[in-house]
Amino acid sequence: MGRIHLRPARGALLLALAAVVAVPSTGIAGKSKQPQAGKPRMEHGCARIEDKLSTYADWPRVHSRIKDDHKLEARVQRMVDSMSLEEKVGQMTQPEISTITPAQVEEFHIGSVLNGGGAWPQGNKHAAPGDWLALADAYWAASKRGNAAGVPAIWGIDAVHGNSNIFGATLFPHNIGLGAAHDPCLIRDVQAATAEQVRATGQDWAFAPTLAVVRDDRWGRTYEGFSEDPRITRAYGYEAIRGLQGHSRHGIGSDGVIGTAKHFIGDGGTDGGKDQGVNSSSEAQMINLHGQGYYGALAAGSQSVMVSFNSWTNEELGIAEGKLHGSGKALNGILKGKMGFDGLVVSDWNGIGQVPGCTNSSCPQAINAGIDIVMVPQDWQAFIRNTLEQVRSGQIDEKTRIDDAVTRILRVKLRSGLMDEPKPSAREHAGSQAALQQPELARRAVRKSMVLLKNQDRLLPLPQSSKVLVVGKSADSLQNQTGGWSLTWQGTGNTNADFPNGTTILAGLKQALGESDVTFSETGEGVDPSQYDAVIAVIGETPYAEGNGDLGKRSLEHARLQPQDLAVLDRVSGKGAPVATVFVAGRPLYVNKE
Repeated sequence: MGRIHLRPARGALLLALAAVVAVPSTGIAGKSKQPQAGKPRMEHGCARIEDKLSTYADWPRVHSRIKDDHKLEARVQRMVDSMSLEEKVGQMTQPEISTITPAQVEEFHIGSVLNGGGAWPQGNKHAAPGDWLALADAYWAASKRGNAAGVPAIWGIDAVHGNSNIFGATLFPHNIGLGAAHDPCLIRDVQAATAEQVRATGQDWAFAPTLAVVRDDRWGRTYEGFSEDPRITRAYGYEAIRGLQGHSRHGIGSDGVIGTAKHFIGDGGTDGGKDQGVNSSSEAQMINLHGQGYYGALAAGSQSVMVSFNSWTNEELGIAEGKLHGSGKALNGILKGKMGFDGLVVSDWNGIGQVPGCTNSSCPQAINAGIDIVMVPQDWQAFIRNTLEQVRSGQIDEKTRIDDAVTRILRVKLRSGLMDEPKPSAREHAGSQAALQQPELARRAVRKSMVLLKNQDRLLPLPQSSKVLVVGKSADSLQNQTGGWSLTWQGTGNTNADFPNGTTILAGLKQALGESDVTFSETGEGVDPSQYDAVIAVIGETPYAEGNGDLGKRSLEHARLQPQDLAVLDRVSGKGAPVATVFVAGRPLYVNKE
């Protein structure tokens, strides 16, 4: 019998760079005029996915929906003037929560902390919202004592598909699935729900969305990008930031958190799909392909941008920026200069250490290039010592670079409302299970992200009275179903018990058809498919994140990557019952044999 395939898939899989088509030049004959970008055209209240995008001759000036506030700027200046050099450098330093205590936050004048995947209060994977809030309160109080202006620290978290580090929080489809939905309003709603989840556990800053325009599916972060089509990424970038930060024209809304447009720039275009590798795009390709998501996100008012690990190098074209963490052209020149971004620029995890001549704890090149907050998870004390010495020796200028960085940090903190907010546990949504649990929205997102590839003989939908055999390693595995960036960095080391509010595909089938009409055999061995109306096989990739997910020179053919899946299908196919295959994966793969 024929097999029917269901899988979360990339939006616009067949669309390529041709989607960026030429339109009349934004310049005036005989003159050079910088292109402009701003609020997109709207459809049903959300950014429209355009049929065509303009081709820019240069990096556009992006007009943010968050407007300048002269009173706020004067307040920022007074705060900067009140700080010592040590306090300023502390504002620029971002340790990881497992390496710093609240007392140290006060002592070293720390301005922000982070937790990545797999970091929890007291190292407890099942930490309750109250545990997160207690630590957030402690950091908040300590940081206010740590500087003359009483500026609190902000806490950033990898809320990649929902607040995905939090035990019991609703998880949403990864970006690749959301891209397949072709629904910018859905993105807005999912990110608004994510903001509520982040506030529920006391964080102020979400390290999302990823705006990569993926060119090679061997990349291990393919599923973090919305689409390979820049039209979708542009519209989604706008709505993702609107959802996270809210709709205020003066700053971040009362329900919002600081959003992060990442990773600037070209992370999805590295040669061979190598994570943190070399992007050899021309500048025109960077502008018109990899830049599109940032034009949307910055127009929506994104208050932070995270720098990418990749390099930008093409000897034939005379491009020699190297690692973007050290590129003054990319950060000071393009992002802050030509594009007009006035928020803060944050490095990625130990990203400064990849700049030639730098280490994880010392990189004046990166600060001079335009990084404002340096993510130094472990080596933060050495970084502070080194940066202070580099300022005193003249390698980094205090007035032009340190003060600029701190001005941007404080501007974002004031726009976020942080200076006027109570402690995290006293804020809106703090500890709220209603904020953490949003299953109806998640179900809507999942339904819209599913892609039906084939429905031979109209097998689907199955009648309510069907008796089915369920096979495959991913049918009863929430670990495989949720993928990377789920409680842990790689999404591994999890069991179904780690997702107490989740529903496996097997459990969902039992709810829909009844326990007695659903039989499960993971391997398909020792069962007779002919005794059932249909077989449902749930197969696909297993979890990964970042470089661990790179395929390198391996095949994109699923049968070679996961041969056990094909073996399961062979055991049940052609045995008297039609087979419907659900393919759960983080990237498009060849599934011809399946």
